[in-house]
Amino acid sequence: MTSEPFRSQLAALEQRGRLRSLMPRAGRDFASNDYLGLSSDPMIGQAVADAVARGVPVGSGGSRLLRGNAPEHEGLEAKAADFFRTQAALFMANGFAANLALFATLPQRGDLIVADELIHASVHDGIRMSKAVAVFARHNDVQSFSDLIVGWRAEGGKGRIWIAVETLYSMDGDMAPLSDLAVLAAKHEAMLVLDEAHGTGVFGPSGRGLSSGLDGRHNVVTLHTCGKAMGVEGALICGPRIIIDYLINRARPFIFSTASSPLMAVAASAALDRIEQAGDLRERLKVLMVDAAEVICAPLGLPAPRSQIVPVLLGEDRRAMAAAAALQEAGFDVRGIRPPTVPAGTSRLRISLTLNVGRADIAALGETLRRVLA
Repeated sequence: MTSEPFRSQLAALEQRGRLRSLMPRAGRDFASNDYLGLSSDPMIGQAVADAVARGVPVGSGGSRLLRGNAPEHEGLEAKAADFFRTQAALFMANGFAANLALFATLPQRGDLIVADELIHASVHDGIRMSKAVAVFARHNDVQSFSDLIVGWRAEGGKGRIWIAVETLYSMDGDMAPLSDLAVLAAKHEAMLVLDEAHGTGVFGPSGRGLSSGLDGRHNVVTLHTCGKAMGVEGALICGPRIIIDYLINRARPFIFSTASSPLMAVAASAALDRIEQAGDLRERLKVLMVDAAEVICAPLGLPAPRSQIVPVLLGEDRRAMAAAAALQEAGFDVRGIRPPTVPAGTSRLRISLTLNVGRADIAALGETLRRVLA
């Protein structure tokens, strides 16, 4: 097999300033999704150590439907259903696998998926595997969602409608209009699929996410990833029992995957306990958001952030990567984000606020950023 097609494509990426490579962790953390700093939390670590001591195995040994189903998995799912106030939950390896399972499995032939145009790449990949028709609404535009639904019905569409959004968008830091979307879903008897990847742990009562006001509704499915503010790994699909049972029976990413380690289920269970009691951490993170508004956004003429994600749009790919490199050289781990992760012409710095840094770090970043972009 010749390597030329791969070499030429990589060369083209490099020429456009889009060639990616792995780089080690270095500098102050303004890049991770470890928003509450729980990835090194001693309480979670101790829960895993205690599980090892009592003989919980490192590996699962198989898929959940074979011999890989452990008491720790089922215990986590029961706790998650209770915590997120839903009928049932299903533990998946990660958020990508969970979205793949959701959208490749639940919408049926003859159904319609209406997704926000900026929704996660994993949703796009799940949609490609779906038998349903899919359309994309303008970002956070409820009227656009409505028009697409009405237009589909007018053309004879008779199946179920699935409305899919992120509650908090990972590259823009803005929030979906959940109340209006819930009204729209009720009007059209639609299912509402809410990706809480960046909201879980940070927002809502006890960190239950931005969708907490829609707890337990029969037409709502939520996805809570464990690898961001929860600080561990995996993802929890939460919703009506019939939905979870259907995924167990039909979702190929679940059926044909080796189950996650029982130790990771222990870690995720401990992380749920931790975020429930983490009101002090959420308040500290809010203080950092206010600081970022004052020393990063205001001097650059940017609006104050509504969340822990602060995008600095620079437009051109090479400019974003050059700015990121300069900040990294100065000791700040800020990453440049380019297409296809974001739309063409919107390359940016994505500044992630976490409790792995303090107020002095944010002030120093703001000063350095102004110098880099001058």
